[in-house]
Amino acid sequence: MLILTMPIFQNAAFFISAHHLRDLPPASGIEVAFAGRSNAGKSSALNTLANHNRLAYVSKQPGRTQLINFFTLGNDKHLVDLPGYGYAKVPEAMRTHWQTVLSRYLSERSSLAGLVLVMDSRHPLTPLDRQMLDWFSPSGKPVHVLLTKSDKLSRSEAALTLNRVRKELNATWGNCSVQLFSSLKKQGVQEAEKVIATWLFPEDSDTLEDQIPDPVA
Repeated sequence: MLILTMPIFQNAAFFISAHHLRDLPPASGIEVAFAGRSNAGKSSALNTLANHNRLAYVSKQPGRTQLINFFTLGNDKHLVDLPGYGYAKVPEAMRTHWQTVLSRYLSERSSLAGLVLVMDSRHPLTPLDRQMLDWFSPSGKPVHVLLTKSDKLSRSEAALTLNRVRKELNATWGNCSVQLFSSLKKQGVQEAEKVIATWLFPEDSDTLEDQIPDPVA
């Protein structure tokens, strides 16, 4: 039985980087991937969940993360940081390469249990976000959307954005959940942990439900 005395991702450690699909480790365990636009706060969200300032590389220049980075949690469980997408200054050849790699990884990776899709709460559901959902949704696996930088919205703006995104996700793709998240204010961390943990530790999902409290409204 999994006992959660501390945040479950705090022991995450770098495992391996891959440029091509052939460089990926064997698909023998369970992994959860994080994807998002280059400036949406994906790396910051990973660092916040892991309580580690330098787990995932945070660059002042979007588009710098161009590898698939695996972080191990032990026991063949991994968090996977996918390359940020949508940055205009990335060379066309690199953009084409990663479009192929990401689409195949999301649609074919058997050990992938779910996708955390990171969107800037001020600009959610961009065309490239929708493309990621189109690639992944045929797998039937769940998606959890983090609406990051929610501290930059007023309370009413945040509520309206959350409801609008939830409605469109359910109407267009299904099997999606969504929440507000702020790395700066450490808001939404427990809610995200609860969702991701049930994907990584399905055998302990009932225990996890009891151990991680629901977020306070």
